[in-house]
Amino acid sequence: MVKLKKILVTGARGGIANSLIERLKNKEFLIYITVHTKKELIRVKEKYKNYKKIKCFKLDITLENDRKILENLDIDILINIAGIGYGGSISEIPMDLVRENFETNVFSSFEIVQIVINKMIQKNSGKIIIMSSLIGLMPLKFLGVYSATKASIIHLTTTLKEELKLLNTNIKVVLIEPGMYHTGFNQVMLENKYDWMSQKSYFKDELDLIRKKENFFFNLFEKENLNSIVSKIEKAVVIDNPKFIYRAPLLQVIGAKLYQLFKM
Repeated sequence: MVKLKKILVTGARGGIANSLIERLKNKEFLIYITVHTKKELIRVKEKYKNYKKIKCFKLDITLENDRKILENLDIDILINIAGIGYGGSISEIPMDLVRENFETNVFSSFEIVQIVINKMIQKNSGKIIIMSSLIGLMPLKFLGVYSATKASIIHLTTTLKEELKLLNTNIKVVLIEPGMYHTGFNQVMLENKYDWMSQKSYFKDELDLIRKKENFFFNLFEKENLNSIVSKIEKAVVIDNPKFIYRAPLLQVIGAKLYQLFKM
């Protein structure tokens, strides 16, 4: 009997994660689907109740007790997607929001990596697939905190890959950098800053214009079809020797590279 490779997906409530699971659910994997809340868990359990190779459980990556569950699992492929986003001006965003954004996207995410990679090092095999974003290369006004977390992920993941080379392991590290896709995540992030900026902000008189410009920009560039990025993540999961970085969609990748080239 062939031993199934075990995949752990964090932050699997929808969007890219959901589309990826749809592609992987009938392949030869045992998939652990994890979501942030008990309410989300009820939904995904119902959705995948007829799939014996899918196990669902609650994993709030910021909670130590939730993370401890992973110590008893032998994961072959980690797909680290869980994340949140807060908008707001750098000059006044409440530091509690900054800390929460970094706590989830950076600190807790890499605690998950440390837990899972321990057994991978012991057995000298595995894949660590980590979700960043093109915004980590090309920050946008009023999304600076979120883009900073994604830039941190890029640097930490790159460093992880280089460090593992010294151990001469068969662990593959993969960085995913999607551009703007219409999953609903961006809309929440764009709007949540107005909860406090509409009350008191240096930019209070400019908020209507800021909102209009943001909505125009995201409506123009967001892609609803996730296939361009999900197909690349699937490839990273399935093949033995994936590339280090996968990016999409193409036009936004070109834009990010041009920004990197001319930003100074």
